Amino acid sequence: MGIDPAGQVVVITGSSSGIGAAAARRLAARGATVCLLARREAELEAVAAAIRAEGGDAHPYPVDLTDEASTRAAVERVLADHGRVDVLVSNAARSIRRPIVDSLDRLHDHERVMAINYFAAVRLIHLVLPSMLATGRGHVVISSTLSTQVPIPLFSAYLASKSALESYVRSLSAELGHRGITTSTVHFPMVRTEMSGGTEIYRAMSMMSPDEAGRWIERAVVSRPSRITSAFGVAGETSMALLPGIVTRATAPFFRRMDRNLARRAAAGDVHE
Repeated sequence: MGIDPAGQVVVITGSSSGIGAAAARRLAARGATVCLLARREAELEAVAAAIRAEGGDAHPYPVDLTDEASTRAAVERVLADHGRVDVLVSNAARSIRRPIVDSLDRLHDHERVMAINYFAAVRLIHLVLPSMLATGRGHVVISSTLSTQVPIPLFSAYLASKSALESYVRSLSAELGHRGITTSTVHFPMVRTEMSGGTEIYRAMSMMSPDEAGRWIERAVVSRPSRITSAFGVAGETSMALLPGIVTRATAPFFRRMDRNLARRAAAGDVHE
């Protein structure tokens, strides 16, 4: 059941590797025309070539999503080439893992993360919305995180940006649902990508594979639920709604212990690749 992606024009950001590339391969295999947006042109071309070699329809569009002119030009090329956008998967992101007390003179951490995770995502939505409204249908998928559902420390900039984007797409659905615009928020657990690989201790953590994460994006495009998450995410969100203070205090020692255990295991070479 759901919407057959065959023939759909699907724009995927952050698709030069990781979750975005995996989602593009899956959707192209089901007949979608995938438009790949990312900064790294060589990697983007390689993903597109691999999809075409498997019989899929993929088109790379190198772009700096933090730059308005670059983003506008990329969307104009997509529309000129394909005539419309049926689905936008807003997956491009960056993350910073840093304690707040170490960030007191680093407001630029928040500015850099918001630039790509929030402002770039909203800009792109605004640019493709006229195409969606003209056809009377469109679906927006955002890659978010389990960590907006539970009180996770050390990622204040990242979580603030993702929470802002989640609030934006809720408003988008509320305002334009009656005009055929739908949204899905995907709350990923930790996924083994270049972004998570930037933290050494996470090599010792068991994570979701990019291919499985791509499957979640595929489900969001096909089934179009308002959100996709895990049982742990639902439990965390429910607990925070009922007892936010108690849950935050109770989980903080758990996360400190988890980081210590991961650091010990990583130092001992007990890692996942």
